[in-house]
Amino acid sequence: MSSDALTPTPAHKFTFGLWTVGWQGRDPFGDATRPALDPVETVQRLAELGAYGVTFHDDDLIPFGAGDATREQSVKRFRAALDAAGLTVPMATTNLFTHPVFKDGAFTANDRDVRRYALRKTIRNIDLAVELGASVYVAWGGREGAESGAAKDVRTALDRLKEAFDLLGEYVEQQGYDLRFAIEPKPNEPRGDILLPTVGHALAFINELERPDRVGLNPEVGHEQMAGLNFPHGIAQALWHGKLFHIDLNGQSGIKYDQDLRFGAGDLRQAFWLVDLLETAGYDGPRHFDFKPPRTEDLDGVWASAAACMRNYLLLAERSRAFRADPEVRSALAASRLPELALPTAQDGLAALLADRSAFEEFDVDAAARRGMAFEQLDQLALEHLLGAR
Repeated sequence: MSSDALTPTPAHKFTFGLWTVGWQGRDPFGDATRPALDPVETVQRLAELGAYGVTFHDDDLIPFGAGDATREQSVKRFRAALDAAGLTVPMATTNLFTHPVFKDGAFTANDRDVRRYALRKTIRNIDLAVELGASVYVAWGGREGAESGAAKDVRTALDRLKEAFDLLGEYVEQQGYDLRFAIEPKPNEPRGDILLPTVGHALAFINELERPDRVGLNPEVGHEQMAGLNFPHGIAQALWHGKLFHIDLNGQSGIKYDQDLRFGAGDLRQAFWLVDLLETAGYDGPRHFDFKPPRTEDLDGVWASAAACMRNYLLLAERSRAFRADPEVRSALAASRLPELALPTAQDGLAALLADRSAFEEFDVDAAARRGMAFEQLDQLALEHLLGAR
């Protein structure tokens, strides 16, 4: 494979959040190991690495509680850096989890005044997001949950969450914004249990909204894997529903805390099948890396980690193409009868199915049970392609 094939360009639509490369390495047990990054420097360095865009929470760009003058100056510098570097802002979001005011949540806080403040904070940043060109607005409810069963009436909390999304949708329509919302599910951390913990929960919730067409998903690799779920399967269902509005890529090693490893680290097999799915299903949105460079790294290590996220995606995409083009794989797929799955089970209709004696009365169950599926051969071929042995 040529080195050009592994060189990121804006055409690949690789994006990073200011909070990703800008993470200072602070965790519940240790202080920061790196200095704060200027958003302008972040834009410049990401552009040098071949990224397409940058995303942000409001507080990543503008210090919490800053006055109008500081806000205007921060936005002006950021916009100038974007223009100079040629980077876009495809997505933005609101920080509704860091400040102590959100200790019991934002849209579902028991305190009504906190809920009203959270909505106004979000609306203010929606205006900025649209001004900077964003077409997707992500909502991660990191504090929307509970540790005590009596502390939160979940049914009522879901009413308040629905109310929030309905109000935000109403605002966006009133303003004439071309903006869609993407819910980011997560099962736990920082709350013991977070509302809308998985892709499936979020899909069901969206169906109850006043404007369901305007709301989709922003699934994250580590979040689904924290719950022991198969992330490519979740993405396949999001695509099936037409709800994959955005995606967060990173790495995770099983059911534990949210590791936010660089993409490709952790469960490499799921990363391979995820890239294979995205590249064959026609997903054309940003490939957004929501990772955290380990606190062991200095700033050089930060940029090396960011570059590795993009390189690993391109490597996996190349491995996927080689796998799909391999004649042995095609034969193994046929032996596994995968093409049959695409055939409607009863294309001839219910009446014909009921009249077909070969479908039941004369069906040889024992012969069908003896048929092997050849899945092991197929899976081994995939593994060999992933390992670069073919």
